[in-house]
Amino acid sequence: MPVCPSVPRARRTPVNAAAGGIQRRFTLRGKGVRYPAGMTGFTPTPGFYAARLARPGAVLAPMAGYSDAPLRQLAAEQGALWTVSEMISARGLMGGGDTEKLNLGRPYPGEQERVVQLFGAESDVLAAAVARAEAWFAPAAIDLNMGCPVPKIRGKGGACLLQTPEVAYELVSAMRQATRLDVSAKIRLGWDHDRSVEVAQGLEAAGAALITVHGRTSAQRYTGQADWDAIARVAASVRVPVVGSGDILTPAQARERQRTGVAAVMIGRGAVGNPWIFRALASGQDELPGAQDRARTALRHAELQTRFYDDDTGRLTLRPLRKVLPKYLPDYPELRDELVQVVTVEDVRRVLRPLLEGGAPSGNAAGDPAGMTDSPNGYTVGHS
Repeated sequence: MPVCPSVPRARRTPVNAAAGGIQRRFTLRGKGVRYPAGMTGFTPTPGFYAARLARPGAVLAPMAGYSDAPLRQLAAEQGALWTVSEMISARGLMGGGDTEKLNLGRPYPGEQERVVQLFGAESDVLAAAVARAEAWFAPAAIDLNMGCPVPKIRGKGGACLLQTPEVAYELVSAMRQATRLDVSAKIRLGWDHDRSVEVAQGLEAAGAALITVHGRTSAQRYTGQADWDAIARVAASVRVPVVGSGDILTPAQARERQRTGVAAVMIGRGAVGNPWIFRALASGQDELPGAQDRARTALRHAELQTRFYDDDTGRLTLRPLRKVLPKYLPDYPELRDELVQVVTVEDVRRVLRPLLEGGAPSGNAAGDPAGMTDSPNGYTVGHS
């Protein structure tokens, strides 16, 4: 497993003054800075994480290419404790004017309980990005990504920080000084071996209000099984809340993992095409909706997607949703070929019309959710 390129030591700068200046400057509509509608106005209360953890439920994980505003909206409506944006490059955010970067953090009008996740490896850049994210996106809290293992961000933060955790501690400290919001960090167990307790204790000392632990090392990527015993050791070793992540596809699995001592669980792929998993954990209503309701939600997801991106080029319309729509209806595999080719909301409505009208597509006339009875509450089908 190749080692990350050297991560620079965090630069020591007067982050309070610098961040304050950045925040004042970018609260205004400066030259060349685009502010989409609905990006300001929500003032989160102090102690966001503690307040949200006082109730039952689970957290929507940050997932590149998935946890954008439409999916976050659906998860929040079903009772997610909070949602986390796709990770945003701190340096890229400071470049300014990038519509895609803005969309990564931009909320739906009125969206709350949303955490913005940043990645980077330089304290001054991250402190300035925290101030800009706060001014632009009005998040409830800010999270530092220390777990992404993908090669393209090596040396720029992510899981590389697990090799030099002292840098990560400086980053969290700088971020804390740049905002009054809660600052958290999402880690893996380590780079190629487990050092999660050591890292978590250092992050706590640096001022992290919450730590999320994915139960794999960076070297494992997404293979093997998440180690929940290791996550439990982290939860027992620090005083701040620990959220556990890894391989949760059903409400039953979530409840079992909750008993390891974590404050909450975070759900990623198990929530794609299945926002009702958050309802189950918030209220105990485990029943998966019928095909008609799931088809209606798939159509609504497409409508939210179209309204949010509002892009004439077609690059950011329904194409990214093609991989998601079939997951709402894994018991109707005959719809997949058409759902992965949709271009407009009308295409989605046409494909789903038989289910929307209470019937079933040809080939599944009985409307029986084939195969779903083999897994708990039907949640695992299509989410592996």
